[in-house]
Amino acid sequence: MQRLHHYPDINAMFRRLLLACIIGVLAALAVSAFRHAMLLLEWLFLSNDSGSLVNAAEGLSGWRRLITPALGGLAAGTLLWGWQRYTRQRPHAPTDYMEALESDEGRFDASSSLIKSTASLLVVASGSAIGREGAMILLAALAASFFAQRFTPKAEWKLWIACGAAAGMASAYHAPLAGSLFIAEILFGTLMLASLGPVVIAAVVALLASQLLNGDARPLYQVDALPALTAVDYGLMLAAGLICGLAGPLLMWLMDTTHRGFVALKLSPPWQLALGGLIVGLLSLLTPAVWGNGYSVVQGFLLTPPTLAIITGIFVCKLLAILASSGSGAPGGVFTPTLFVGLAIGILFAQACSAGFPGNESLPILLAMTGMAALLAATTHAPIMSALMICEMTGQYTLLPGLLMACVLASVLSRTLRQNSIYRQHVPEHR
Repeated sequence: MQRLHHYPDINAMFRRLLLACIIGVLAALAVSAFRHAMLLLEWLFLSNDSGSLVNAAEGLSGWRRLITPALGGLAAGTLLWGWQRYTRQRPHAPTDYMEALESDEGRFDASSSLIKSTASLLVVASGSAIGREGAMILLAALAASFFAQRFTPKAEWKLWIACGAAAGMASAYHAPLAGSLFIAEILFGTLMLASLGPVVIAAVVALLASQLLNGDARPLYQVDALPALTAVDYGLMLAAGLICGLAGPLLMWLMDTTHRGFVALKLSPPWQLALGGLIVGLLSLLTPAVWGNGYSVVQGFLLTPPTLAIITGIFVCKLLAILASSGSGAPGGVFTPTLFVGLAIGILFAQACSAGFPGNESLPILLAMTGMAALLAATTHAPIMSALMICEMTGQYTLLPGLLMACVLASVLSRTLRQNSIYRQHVPEHR
């Protein structure tokens, strides 16, 4: 039978695996550096050492809770605006690993990428409802690119950027397999089958290095073990996948529409990001849970699902905060905010089903995790990665068959309604 791709010889393969290990370590160091820088800023400016922005917001007075995200957005926007003016006449290379992998050369604009990551650090540490993982993965890919350009031939640069991105996701989410599949599914066709070995090795080494640096080998989210699934549970998981398949395109449309609304205001980047931060600050007066990317709220709800009134109120406020932060152009990721929205949809669906299935105390947690995976699949169009990511982040691998079915259904329905994924929906207006 004819092979699809020729594998490199044994010496070349061992060389690639060794380089993948090095890149995995570099990615873990980059992610760790960003995480510690964020903790340092939270300690300096918010007097918070818990690692939770929601806890930080609860400890602040109302006026500080109001203006802190706005000031962070103003500082980040000023940094981006000043850098754009400084480099206006300079030719620009990609500042994002997606763009670098799709370019001809696979080359980063290192200085612009570092400025972008610093701006992301400012908005994340000041409470904006945007994910920190975007900057973490970018820095990991940038570290891989820096290493590759000095020690590997140009033909391999894209491979090592892909390894760095996968390793960054593995380090940020404790999910090496999902990080590898993220590269394989999102960028399908850009990597040969033989290249997946280094990607997986880099991701696993990054996870091990992160565990060594942090001294914690637990999954990202702590969840109590769930009972064996029944046919009814599988049916409800599929129903949740159907709902998320409809909600995914709606969420992307809301993000796109909000972004266009901010652009229509014709504000300079400092004031545009400050306005987004101010909206988050106003919403935080109603509930501090809108601060940050939603990690601590997701963790709390997975341990103790809230009542209908609480989840509805927090869901509405958090969704508005996410739209304000992403729409204003705040640099950062949307993975963790999307996980929160999916969790809220799952819990709301479980509350609606509770009358028909009394006594099933684990149903809200089951559908919460299904909502997280299915909405992620609906927005990224990467169902296998999404299902496996939730299993790796929670340690609940027995849910994998049901999550796969729900994610495939959500992804197919979402792709039917909206062809582009969340990575393709708009190009930043400020370069």
